[in-house]
Parts: sequence; C-alpha cells; structure tokens
Amino acid sequence: MSDHQRTEPSRTADERASLTGFLQYQRETLTMKCAGLTAMQLKERAVPPSGLSLLGLVRHVAEVERSWFQVVWNGEDVRAYWPGTVNGTFAEFDIDSADPDEAFKVWQAACARSCAIVETAESLDATVQWRDEVFTLRYVLTHMIEEYARHNGHADLLRERIDGATGE
Repeated sequence: MSDHQRTEPSRTADERASLTGFLQYQRETLTMKCAGLTAMQLKERAVPPSGLSLLGLVRHVAEVERSWFQVVWNGEDVRAYWPGTVNGTFAEFDIDSADPDEAFKVWQAACARSCAIVETAESLDATVQWRDEVFTLRYVLTHMIEEYARHNGHADLLRERIDGATGE
C-alpha cells in the first residue's frame, strides 16, 4: 500500500482537538486505502454480491461531510453532489461513469469546508436543531468518526480483494 502518512491524533489533547484529530486521521486512512490504484480499481466492486467500491465510498463520505456539516450544522441550502437514487441506492454509489479525480476533489473540498465550519463553532456543547432533533457539535464529530471508521473497515476488505494490500 502507499506510503501516505497519516497524522496521529495527540494522546494529550483536549476534547475538541482529540475529536477533530481522530476525524482527520480517519479521513487520511481512507485516502491511504485508495492511494496508488487506477480508476478501474477504484471502481471495482470487489466483494460480491455487494456493489460497494472504494470510489463509491469516497463519493459517499463527501455527501456525508456535506450533509452533516453544511446542511445540518450550518443550515446551508446546498444540493447533493450526486443527487437522487439509482436502482434504489444513493447516486454516489453509482460509479460506472464517475470520474475519480472529480470525486476526490469534491471530497477534499467538502472536508476543508467541514473543518472551517468546526473551527468557527464556539464549543463542543454548541447545539443546532435540525428537523425535530437537537445535536451538539460533540455528537456530530463523534458520529463522523464512527461513519469513517465503519467505512474504512469496508475499504480494508475492498483494498485487500483488489490487490492484496492489507493493514494500516
């Protein structure tokens, strides 16, 4: 696998720096799992019967970043990067004609926007109401770490099946 370096989260940071550090570590883990692969390999649905691919995961987490930080937390009226559904699944997983370079640029921009939004929040205890629920920034960051960690597990299996690369 690639020699892509991840930033280890601090073992002595305060809560906010710990949460944002672990989230960034998870983002960098997905980057590492995708590094060095061709467009065809990124699109490969490597664990049948699942239609999941590394490129689909990248597009999905871009949407998750957008929805939680821009829509839910910041209240922005921004449309999905890949709107709609295809055959009953979210459109971001429909990768047959997808452009990997575009997907990575969209994801990187979404992550940068998320980081900027988090930076401006006054505290982890700050809240936002979305629909009928109230969320703290702490919850959103923790949820995002969970989201990435789960999908990085999927990425481990996909990558191993594609080229045999394992581990962190």
